[in-house]
Amino acid sequence: MIHTQKNSAEFTNRKPNKSNGKFTLPDSRQERCVSLGQYIIANKTTVRDAANAFGISKSTVHQDVTTRLEKINPALHKKVKLVLETNKQERHIRGGMATKLKYAER
Repeated sequence: MIHTQKNSAEFTNRKPNKSNGKFTLPDSRQERCVSLGQYIIANKTTVRDAANAFGISKSTVHQDVTTRLEKINPALHKKVKLVLETNKQERHIRGGMATKLKYAER
């Protein structure tokens, strides 16, 4: 089992790539999982927003932070899981707000 600990503040100072506006991903799968986890925690973001920020699919992000990250860094996985559970609980509220805005524009 590999334990990698990095400061989650790494992503608050990180700048997106100038050519496409996306963050660059590390080469190894393990580093990618940790990077995604740190990004989600630092920004309290959704899987969809993380996928857009890194330019990868939602399925890949979800697989990385739910399954692979648990084996790589269990402590980070627990923190990510809390953010994802909060997002899941708030999902119906965000959906209702989007519908309200859609019909308010008409």
